[in-house]
Amino acid sequence: MNIKPIRAKDDYKAAMARICELTSSDPDALPDNEFDELEVLTALTEAYENGHYKIEHFT
Repeated sequence: MNIKPIRAKDDYKAAMARICELTSSDPDALPDNEFDELEVLTALTEAYENGHYKIEHFT
């Protein structure tokens, strides 16, 4: 597992590609280390999206 911060769009694209690889089959069948990687990558991409792709909330 070689995880690094997502600082730029290319980092984001690479993280999303890896998430796609990890979820291409049943995520519940992943070995623990790959499931951990998926969990960390998901958190990192979510943080990046929240900072760069804001969604306006209408109330």
